[in-house]
Amino acid sequence: MQSPSSAPIGVVERPGPASIDRLSIRDFRNLREVRLDLPEAGAMIIGPNGSGKTNLLEAIYYLEVFRSFRGARDADLVRFGADVFRIEGGIRDEAGGETLAAAFQKTGRRKKVERNGAEVDRITDAIGAFGAVVFDLDDAGLVSGSPGRRRRFLDILLSLVVPGYVAELQRYRAVLAQRNEALRAGRDSVVDAWTEGLIAPGAKLMAARDGWSRRRADAFRGYHEQISGGPGASLGYESALSATEDPEDWAGRFRSGLEASRARDFRRGFTTVGPHRDDLAIRAEVDDDGPERDLRSFGSGGQKRTAAIALRLTEADSLREANGRDPVYLLDDVFAELDRERAERVFRLLDEGRSGQVFFTAPKPADLPFREGALARWRIRNGTVVGAG
Repeated sequence: MQSPSSAPIGVVERPGPASIDRLSIRDFRNLREVRLDLPEAGAMIIGPNGSGKTNLLEAIYYLEVFRSFRGARDADLVRFGADVFRIEGGIRDEAGGETLAAAFQKTGRRKKVERNGAEVDRITDAIGAFGAVVFDLDDAGLVSGSPGRRRRFLDILLSLVVPGYVAELQRYRAVLAQRNEALRAGRDSVVDAWTEGLIAPGAKLMAARDGWSRRRADAFRGYHEQISGGPGASLGYESALSATEDPEDWAGRFRSGLEASRARDFRRGFTTVGPHRDDLAIRAEVDDDGPERDLRSFGSGGQKRTAAIALRLTEADSLREANGRDPVYLLDDVFAELDRERAERVFRLLDEGRSGQVFFTAPKPADLPFREGALARWRIRNGTVVGAG
């Protein structure tokens, strides 16, 4: 029998399908007042840079996790000159649907989330209501950027598909802050007490991340091969904790790692091992017939974008498996920096076998067929949707 500290967090399954049928936005970024009925298939949103295309996708995704996919603070999402932004969406599913709303007031820094008109006690109770995945033009930075960005990717995704993950993450962060404070103060006995409290949630986070990486490695490799038209790639959870006789004993590994790093932690004044220091390793063949190399440091911009799109498709699979339905796909000008052949391969991967609602931004109408022309075409300028093209 597994101990409570090492027991895996299970995967939830929900009925589907689900999509967004209406959207109301007020004073979010440059979107002063937007009211839209959203087609079941989705829409292509066409407009020049700075017109508000990305802001519209950001508003949709905000109703999924109640934070910006671009990492912006809530206060920075409020339109210049306004004090409050509000987003409301109607979600339809097999059960009939519901209404989600989110608002943030700069004065007092108050965030409010409502489900069917009633404010939720905890925002985390409302995340993941419909399932959404963002393909962003800046996703190459997900591969080449800091470990913190990849940890954030894992934490957001696993919070949506693994019951209990977000609670363990919050618990871990709270205990970690207390342990670091005790380390800086040089309080030995207090550090030991917080160390014990760190092990159980930390082990569950690492086990969930490692398990996801192992289960999804083959799918990631397959997507990379299909997009690149050649070499595969590998995905793996990377931890500084050495393996033990039981590779799944994350609690034992974490305990040993904390004991071994105790003196170093006191010298530096912070905890140097644990899930807050780990990474997601992404490797691929950079040169023809060469060994796989770490794409975080090597590889061209195109190779990193290919890996990032493969990672997003893998994310979409995880959401579909957990929710029992395809997610909503938010594609933010992702084909602008792909060559024609790779763009066509990505279109096919998104078009075949995926039925989720799609919102696709571009500076001009795409000349690649997508969903057999089923997507409505809207134009946006200066934060206003001005109609079909």
